[in-house]
Formats: sequence, structure tokens, C-alpha cells
Amino acid sequence: MVQRHGKVVATVVTDVSRATILPKVQEKVLPRSLVYSDELPTYDPLPQMGYQHKRVHHAAKVYVQGTAHTNTIEGFWSLVKRGIGRVNHAVGAKYLQGYVNSYAFRWNHRDDEAPMFLQVLRRLG
Repeated sequence: MVQRHGKVVATVVTDVSRATILPKVQEKVLPRSLVYSDELPTYDPLPQMGYQHKRVHHAAKVYVQGTAHTNTIEGFWSLVKRGIGRVNHAVGAKYLQGYVNSYAFRWNHRDDEAPMFLQVLRRLG
């Protein structure tokens, strides 16, 4: 999940079922927030759960509809997939969340003025 012009929160999940995904949304997204998604049926209950919901229909080759798009989160996942595929080559399930966390940290601090190394040291100190 990513807030427009904000931070990304990424969690490894076992599947994309409603029972798995919707509690994660409730945990991280404030009620009445506007949620943008693709057409995955998992997200259908969002309006009944108190969220505003707009979606884009990728299957119909629609990627932006007014202000509705998922380009930000797709950009993040593209970086994660490229990083794991090119740099790390393969990652086992045991370590996947750690790798996702490292990419989320980099994403969330990509515009910081201080060098990334100093950001890490501040987190450790």
C-alpha cells in the first residue's frame, strides 16, 4: 500500500484472498479514505467497509481514469521485482519480508537530502 505522495507499506502475504488482504487494509488505511485499486474482486467489499473506492480496469487496457490509477504502487513493485531478479537473483520465503522491507525503506527515503547510509545509521542508533 502506498499513500499518494507518501510512504509505502509492503507486507508479504500468502495469497490475495479477501480474508488475507482486507484486514491489512483495515490495519493501515483510515476509515473513509479513498482507496484506488485494480479490478481484483478482493477489493469489492471496500465501500461496505466504509472506504471510498475507485478502480482502474487493467484488463480493458485502462490504466488511468481521472485521478484513479495504481501507477505509484506498481512502480514500487517493479523496483522490488527488478532488484530481486537482477541483484539478488532469488530470495526464499524465509527472507522475502526482509528484502521487501529494505526496498520499502529505500523508496520511503528516496527524496531525503542526507545520504542513504546516514539514514540507516540514524535508524540503528
